Amino acid sequence: MNLRFILTKLFRALLTLVLAVTFVFVVLRMSGDPVTQMLPDDAPPSVIVQYREMWGLDRPLPEQYLRYVAGIAHGDFGYSFRDDRPALDVVLERVPLTLELGLTALAITILLGLAGGILAALNRGSSVDRATMAFTIFGHSMPNFFLGILLILWLAMTWRILPSSGAGSWRHLVMPAVTLGTGYAATVARFTRSSLLEVLHQPFMRTAKAKGVPFRRRILGHALPNAGIPIVTVIGLRLGGLIGAAVVVEPVFAWPGVGQLLVNAVAFRDLAIVQAVVLLIAFTMVVVNFLVDITYGWLDPRIGIIRGEASA
Repeated sequence: MNLRFILTKLFRALLTLVLAVTFVFVVLRMSGDPVTQMLPDDAPPSVIVQYREMWGLDRPLPEQYLRYVAGIAHGDFGYSFRDDRPALDVVLERVPLTLELGLTALAITILLGLAGGILAALNRGSSVDRATMAFTIFGHSMPNFFLGILLILWLAMTWRILPSSGAGSWRHLVMPAVTLGTGYAATVARFTRSSLLEVLHQPFMRTAKAKGVPFRRRILGHALPNAGIPIVTVIGLRLGGLIGAAVVVEPVFAWPGVGQLLVNAVAFRDLAIVQAVVLLIAFTMVVVNFLVDITYGWLDPRIGIIRGEASA
């Protein structure tokens, strides 16, 4: 992997972040005046003007944008209209719970997805393969929020095994993590199966078998690394989208994370919170995609060389 390949990917990641900041700022400003949404309908015009001056919304749009970008560069994401606190502090308070939920769901995704995909590929046409494919269809077709509601009806209301909402213990984590991880596991299983099946029929795999390489070593040392790029891609996309997916799952279980915070901020037109959360999601996606690109070069060193020569 050459340095030019890494620098090119880093430049594209930074450019994507700049575009995301600009897009979020412009779209939210075009969606309406947050002051009129926050104040009651009978608020006097003088109060509206006072609040607009307080939050800097009376300035021209280009000036607001420059001040906003300068604030972000110094770690200032503005103040929450609702809490009257720095928006970044409000968001960071919710991040640990969202990470707890997201990483648990990711573990479920990797364990179920990789194990199911590998078993299905190694037992093509068997009952294991058919069961795995049925699971992938279920995972793709079942919306997260609907699966969450079903789990609440079964496990919380009917059988009374788990709490239906809130946070605080591992029992509160089970249903949201399963809800978030099931659909992603189905995607990983399908990609793992198809990628592994393609590699298993390659000539080098037949050569390894003819040389007497043990079965486990052929799968773990030869097949999986060569099938790894599509698998890493889909896992990376799912990892980057965990915070965005939490917007759907967290309100269902009243999980007090970033997703629920974003939903409440949109309802109250809290611009600073919405901007901070959306930029956090964009930053997560950009960083994960950058790491995925670097992982490509580690799995297959030819990628960095070929792309470096092409750009030259």
